[in-house]
Amino acid sequence: MTNMRLIFLGTSSATPTAERGLSSIAIARGGELILFDAGEGMQRNFIKAGLGMNRKMKVFVTHMHADHCVGILGLLQTMSLQGRQADLDIYGEPRLAEFLHENMRIINFGLTFKVNVHAIRSEGLVAKERDYQILCCRANHSVLAYSYCLEEFDRPGIFDIKRAKEMGIPEGQLYSSLQTGKDITYNGKIIRSSDVVGPPRPGRKIGISGDTRPTDSLIAFFRNCDLLVFESTYGHDKQAKAIETGHSTAYEAALLARQASVKKLLLTHFSARYEETSELVKEAQAVHNNVEAAEDLSVVEVPYPQ
Repeated sequence: MTNMRLIFLGTSSATPTAERGLSSIAIARGGELILFDAGEGMQRNFIKAGLGMNRKMKVFVTHMHADHCVGILGLLQTMSLQGRQADLDIYGEPRLAEFLHENMRIINFGLTFKVNVHAIRSEGLVAKERDYQILCCRANHSVLAYSYCLEEFDRPGIFDIKRAKEMGIPEGQLYSSLQTGKDITYNGKIIRSSDVVGPPRPGRKIGISGDTRPTDSLIAFFRNCDLLVFESTYGHDKQAKAIETGHSTAYEAALLARQASVKKLLLTHFSARYEETSELVKEAQAVHNNVEAAEDLSVVEVPYPQ
């Protein structure tokens, strides 16, 4: 089992407030950190959260608006000043590489580690590891933007040790083979993994909207998320403003979550006009029964599905 928790490093929209920094979300999964967006000043909450500057890390940028990407520059410089050695992978639309290289040239700072910038040119698979993958879908914003999903692969079923002992199978490598789905031959008899291992257990699915209007494509993309973080820049009375600026209301975020059969919805990216978010949560709860508003440095544990 791999522990996973989500940490909000910034929950305001384009303008920071005294209580909220600009957009950034971290997923701590085992020993790895997966970062979505890095608004200006996010590294202060990054440090407060104790996330560590030299761990395995990927950064995914939803779009090239300053409140979502400018903070990468400071984060890179701080990592170098603290002696980071591990490679860093950064993913985003093709202009992201130019943005990083030109700013680093003008500001004139070097790095103590290698940065691999991966240009996203189409929807679909973005990154893949042994037990999870990151997918993207076009968002509907005022500029080219992507939403992301972290999808874990199915885990092996529960191993029935009692049944294995009854069948006389010795512990060790044979147990390991059966647990990973491989059939074995023991004492001249074929023993199938399914004889002692239950059905596969689903992994977790986490959705990150970035800035977007709701779309049918995103409903399909976020289908059955265990946890969906969706932007809720405005209340329902500002829907015209949301449409004009390419954002969503809390009500619209909840409606999309319900249509996508999302288990839990977390609202974020609040306009600075909202000093507190209880009314936005109330609007969302009218259509989805499991909604919370994110706060800077709030932590959400992500358990495995039952």
